[in-house]
Amino acid sequence: MPTTAGKTAARHDIAADPNPSLMAARRDWHRLQAALAPEMRDWLAGLVSASSDELARDFYDVLMADAEAAPLLSNEIVQTRLRGSLAGWIRSLFPAGPAPDFDSMATVQTRVGEVHARVRVPLHLVSRGARLIKAGIAGRIAGSRVGRDELVRLLLHVETVIDIAIELMGAVFVSGITHQSRDEEAYRLFFLSQDLSLERESQRASLLEWNQAVLLALAGGSGSTEPLPRIGRSDFGLWFHHRGGIMFEGTPVLDRVNELMQRLDEGILPETDAARAAGDGFGPALGLIQAAVNEIRFILNDAFQAMIGAEAGRDALTRTLNRRFLPAILKREITLAMRRDHPFAVIMVDLDHFKTINDSHGHSAGDAALRQAAETILGTCRSSDLVFRYGGEEFLVVAVEAGEAAARALAERLREAIGKTEVVLSGDTRIRLGASVGVAVFDGHPDYNHLVEAADSAMYQAKRAGRNRVVVAGGR
Repeated sequence: MPTTAGKTAARHDIAADPNPSLMAARRDWHRLQAALAPEMRDWLAGLVSASSDELARDFYDVLMADAEAAPLLSNEIVQTRLRGSLAGWIRSLFPAGPAPDFDSMATVQTRVGEVHARVRVPLHLVSRGARLIKAGIAGRIAGSRVGRDELVRLLLHVETVIDIAIELMGAVFVSGITHQSRDEEAYRLFFLSQDLSLERESQRASLLEWNQAVLLALAGGSGSTEPLPRIGRSDFGLWFHHRGGIMFEGTPVLDRVNELMQRLDEGILPETDAARAAGDGFGPALGLIQAAVNEIRFILNDAFQAMIGAEAGRDALTRTLNRRFLPAILKREITLAMRRDHPFAVIMVDLDHFKTINDSHGHSAGDAALRQAAETILGTCRSSDLVFRYGGEEFLVVAVEAGEAAARALAERLREAIGKTEVVLSGDTRIRLGASVGVAVFDGHPDYNHLVEAADSAMYQAKRAGRNRVVVAGGR
């Protein structure tokens, strides 16, 4: 639904766009408009025109009462702009006279979709709004005196017209959100590329500086009318709200630290100010403030430590890639495989009898075995392949542009190379490694989990069949 006039939306030449979805919508639109008799079009236009203002009012009355939608709107904006824009949008879909031009209609929906993407109107709210408008028009048609056949045609026409409009909006919305997400992720990665250790120490110092300012103010005794400094307005608070929000986006850190800062600024500190002004001292405030500061410091330290550990994107023990990057890489490989028709495979490698190594020789021996196995796998794979530490003693290889034969051959080379690998322990003790390997070749399924699970299942088949062997998913 229109939320602003969208005057700054980028121009898009609908008529010249070869997008298959757009071309299908154009064909559907033309068939739909041709099926409606001119006199019925004029009758419907009159009904919609007479009720468009009321439909818009009812629409925004519902949305303004919705807890999710209300923050996106304001009473003044609704009264002065949005209600009139929505009424005009409804009328534009059902004009009298000649059938409405598809390209003109689609251009409007494109601009509205761009605006929705910029202000991040949730797509389900747009769908809900469309449902409200369709129900409003359908109710008015049903309450008229048209015959049964005309009623069915008109209801189908209204339903499909609005569905096509929302479909066009949604396509642009998704594209816009995707571009925004890429830009935001690039911005976030820019921040993460900075020296995180230096950033951590700098913010520790800022938090400590605010804490000391509060303690000095409290040391001044009761009777003071000067309010205690608020953490939200401190250097630390400003950093957290504007930069920390980018760095820690999508983590529990944001919510918890915001909650602690809000408790300080809206609860503990104002209550302490009131007690000091009344000459009642500061009671338990010192302990509460220190507890909140200590928790903020602890949470941030853990968050920074996790980011520093993942900064290089590699497992600390084996120097293989960190598993957290696997979804993004597999999604990209699936996209490339579908676009270029080039196969790829996932190879799951599990070290045989690894628990026995740990139990018999200790965890240091297990770590040495993992490091040696990782070196062997990295040395056996092509430079274009991607090797991940997947689990305790599991490694996952993404073999790019490899069909079943090439993937099976690589898996056999990995099994043989690991089988020749010896780990030298203290006292000249030597351990020979072995591996069970599962292979799954991309079969066109768009969900990367399908591929990973197939490789994992094949690896367990190799285990059950006696270990130290390769099994290809599908029983081949």
